[in-house]
Order: sequence, then C-alpha cells, then structure tokens
Amino acid sequence: MQRTVLGILGLCFLLTGFVAAQAPLVAKPGGDADWLSSLVPPVFDDPATVPLAIPAVDHLSLVSKAVLPRMAPELAIQICRGRSVVQAEQLVSYSATTLIRAQLLDTSQYGEYEVQQHYLAPRTLAFKAVRFTGDPFVKTNVITRLLQSEVDHLQKDDPAMNAISPANYKFSYKGTNELQGRLVHVYQVKPREKRVGLFKGRIYVDVYTGSLVRAEGRPVKSPSLFIKKVDFVQDYADIGPFTLPVHVHSEATARIVGRAIVDVYQRDYQPVANSATTTAVTAERVPAL
Repeated sequence: MQRTVLGILGLCFLLTGFVAAQAPLVAKPGGDADWLSSLVPPVFDDPATVPLAIPAVDHLSLVSKAVLPRMAPELAIQICRGRSVVQAEQLVSYSATTLIRAQLLDTSQYGEYEVQQHYLAPRTLAFKAVRFTGDPFVKTNVITRLLQSEVDHLQKDDPAMNAISPANYKFSYKGTNELQGRLVHVYQVKPREKRVGLFKGRIYVDVYTGSLVRAEGRPVKSPSLFIKKVDFVQDYADIGPFTLPVHVHSEATARIVGRAIVDVYQRDYQPVANSATTTAVTAERVPAL
C-alpha cells in the first residue's frame, strides 16, 4: 500500500517539478523552426509596436493593459520562451513557504504539512518542517516521500527531456480566454513521444506579458502499474522578473487505494537573481521531518 500511495502522489509532485522548472521553450532547427508561424497570423497593425524584448519590469508594476500592445499568439509564446531562458540563467536561489495537503478519499486519511522550501541553482533543494496536522501515515508515507522525490527529480532528471518545447510537443492554438482576471492565449500541447514526464493538455500564456499563467493535463505514461490516471492543474504568478508556481492541484485514481488528491500551495517567495550576493544552501536532501 505504501508503494502504491507513493506512486500515485509521486507523479503529482513530479509534475510540480518539471513544470515549475520551466525548461526553455526552444525551437528546433530546420523543419520545426516555423512551428510558431503555423499557429495564426500576427495581429499587430504597426510592426513598430511589436515588443521585441522580454518585459524588464514586474507584472504588478506593468503599465495598464489598456495601453500595452496585445501580442499575437506566436509572439506571446516566443516571449514566454525568452522569459524561461532568462529565468534559467538569472534565478540563483529562492525561499518559499510550501503547504502540502494530501487526501486519500476512499480511506478518509488526510494530512497537511507546512515546510520552508529553499532552492539553490541548479540542483539543490531542501525543506525545513514548520508544522503538521493529520494522519501520521500520510505524513510519513506520502508527503515526506513526495518531498524527497522532488529533490531526487531535481538532482537526477534532464530538464530538456521534460521541457514544454517543440522538441517534445506539438502545439495547436485554441484562441483566447480569461483566466484569473488575465486575458490569455490557449495552446493545446501533445507529446511527440509517450514518455514518463510528458503530459497531454493545455498551457495558458498572458497575451500582454508572455508570462505562463497555467499548465494542465494528464501524463501520457503512468510511472506505475497501480495508477489508472492522474490529472493536474498548475497555476503560476509573476514574482519580480520571475514566473513561479503558486498552486498545483492533482487528482489520481489507483487500483488499490482508489482516489487521491494532492494540493501544493507556495507563497512568500524570496527569489534572488544572479546579480545579487547569495548565501548557499548546502543541504541537498530532505532532512528528517
């Protein structure tokens, strides 16, 4: 049963990892380099108004959307790619408060764990316990193992293999929508290979800033024979010049324990760019919680 629970929720937290990393949206050379232009034509009437650089200001301090130019779908996702490239280069470290709520619905087991999360680029992640309430089984065999699996994922996996990029996905533009008060371009994403770590679903990109707002879908390959399906929705927010995850909701169905739900909330981010002096985080594994 412990392995089954870990398998179900481990993938949920793994999705948190690969989406949160925001590996660069890099265009492939050759035939796939024109994938963006196949979406829809640009909507800018005056080429001089097209933003050619990533916005250098915080989303909260941006000029009113009424005077910002609305990006064409292919430009918005290019800006999104550019932001992820810059973020990978500039984000040295961050700390945040993370709250994990895990439920096993069919057995009525529940746990809520709050931890302090510390990240140091490129492969160091550590957690410090703050408080826990709920079933000790959920703490020991679900949440703590999820945290360790996130550490292992960061240290061992190749970000390029899970990147939301033309190398891994086919993109299809689905129009605009309003999400959390923001106008977004919606793109359907379909993996080119059936591989653990890739998902089929949608991504949502702000039409004015090129920021990733949401990713949602279902993994194309289960990491365990015990798991029937997993669905996730992950939301992002602009924190200074960076785009970071603030909530992921995951639901899974397994053959033995039935339905499981995990919600991960992240707040109070304190990111550090490479132009600032940072203090290294030396712990690379989850301490005893």
